[in-house]
This record gives sequence, C-alpha cells and structure tokens, in this order.
Amino acid sequence: MATKADDFASKIPGNLSSIRKQQRYTQKEVADMAGLNPNYYAKVERGDGIPSLKTLCKIAKALKVTVTEIVGF
Repeated sequence: MATKADDFASKIPGNLSSIRKQQRYTQKEVADMAGLNPNYYAKVERGDGIPSLKTLCKIAKALKVTVTEIVGF
C-alpha cells in the first residue's frame, strides 16, 4: 500500500521538471546553482533518486521556490 511519503516522492520529478522548464534552465544550470552534481540532479528529476530534505532545500533555493511547491503539498 502506498504511503503519503510515496505520493509526495512520486510528484517531485515532474514538479522539478516543470518548474525548471518554466524558468528556462537546463538541468546542469539548476545543479550548478544548487551545488549538486549534474548527474545526480538529472537522476532526481527522472525519479531514479529521492533527494534528502537538505538537498530539496538547496534545489528550492536555486529555483527560488518553496519545498512545498516541489513536493506538491
């Protein structure tokens, strides 16, 4: 049975991709602004990795959005 955490985690990749594309950034640009490895950021955006809260905060700050917008509360 899926948990609420699973529901939030499944929304992160699509929300990140949408926000990034709206702001016309590449994955590499977002990764650089957030201080992340570009390959890791791409993995998160594909849904192949679940970022920690600390990493989500870095990404949110780079994109100038809230973590809530990324996880889709």
